[in-house]
Amino acid sequence: MDKRVKDFMNEVKTRNGHEPEFLQAVQEVAETVIPYIYEHDIYFGKKILSRIAEPERLISFRVSWVDDSGEIQINRGYRVQMNSAIGPYKGGLRFHPTVNQSVLKFLAFEQVFKNSLTTLPMGGGKGGSDFDPKGKSDDEIMRFCHAFMSELFRHIGHDTDVPAGDIGVGAREVGYLFGMYKKLKNEFTGVLTGKGLSWGGSQIRPEATGYGAVYFAESMLKTIGKSIDEKTIVISGSGNVAQYAVEKCIQLGGKVVTMSDSSGYIYDKDGITQEKLNFIKELKNVKRGRISEYIKEYTTAEYFDGEKPWQVTCQLAFPCATQNELLIQDAESLVGNGCICVTEGANMPCDINAVEVFHKAKILFAPGKASNAGGVATSGLEMTQNALRYKWTREEVDNKLKEIMKDIHESCQQYGAEKDGYINYVKGANIAGFVKVADAMLAQGVI
Repeated sequence: MDKRVKDFMNEVKTRNGHEPEFLQAVQEVAETVIPYIYEHDIYFGKKILSRIAEPERLISFRVSWVDDSGEIQINRGYRVQMNSAIGPYKGGLRFHPTVNQSVLKFLAFEQVFKNSLTTLPMGGGKGGSDFDPKGKSDDEIMRFCHAFMSELFRHIGHDTDVPAGDIGVGAREVGYLFGMYKKLKNEFTGVLTGKGLSWGGSQIRPEATGYGAVYFAESMLKTIGKSIDEKTIVISGSGNVAQYAVEKCIQLGGKVVTMSDSSGYIYDKDGITQEKLNFIKELKNVKRGRISEYIKEYTTAEYFDGEKPWQVTCQLAFPCATQNELLIQDAESLVGNGCICVTEGANMPCDINAVEVFHKAKILFAPGKASNAGGVATSGLEMTQNALRYKWTREEVDNKLKEIMKDIHESCQQYGAEKDGYINYVKGANIAGFVKVADAMLAQGVI
């Protein structure tokens, strides 16, 4: 079986050798899905995984815009439409200097399995630009978003491809993007999710990814008779996902002691309360400040410049920043310090070697395609509300989110249970996501 996986990966590397992030994502899936394919004749010989690993469409385009000083700036825009076997392409737009074809293909590939796990009819896609919103004025961001959408609009639609936000694309950017789409198409449709509540957005959407990750962790902990209550928790990041993961952990009785950004992390031994979290939300969402400013307001806290929080002793960890932020030495520190559960809030924040450490130690580990699927699940609920021209209450959406995360957990259990009773959530998520997409592809033929 190792040779079969190696042969498959050699084929993928031949076509995508310059794309390390994408190859990492495919490798993780191949190691668990290929053995399953060989055990089930219905999938054998159909090259389904090879077809999933090749985008149905990859769009690259120039984005020209004018900055506040009158200078013309040029960025690259992308949309990767990975797989539409079970529904229209669905996935976020990321604006960040690190965005390139490899990063977006990895995210789109992951999105195929994540969207499948939600049980909602959504295919997988991803897009974005190497544009950096940091340090830009609102007018510059508006001009860039309008220029970006002036090309993207011709490739998307509410029954074709429905983008959302991601890193660097929040409510402000979604608003500018939607405004230009509406102008160009002369129609008001649910073509973007993450919209404002007054113009088609859904309750709980901003909170959904963070809340969903905590709901998933709660389900995992129940399998070993434990809960979030009174646990010490380490969380990385300070953006949308991290903020609401912290909020839900607080609500469930957990003690969160860290948050971070690209500059470093803060450690608050007394725990981050809702009041302190509100300060962070104001700092990051409104003032666009740095996490280091936290210790000026709360002087008993410490700031560690240029470091990550994985050395801090905890029972639960939520990496919620970016891909490959948690490496093998970080995983060894967490396990050595008594961590019993790691839940990915970001997309692929733990590298393959770190995941091996968690599996070897037999601790609970949730891959992002399962545990952070709450965001896209609620985007799917927003699409449904837009189609119905109807809005559910906060409680209704939250209950639907909880039920979806519970269903995802059960699917991972079904396909991830090992002979010794340990649940390999990576294996479970990959196979559960694959089966639904593969069945649809078989039914539709070779296209």
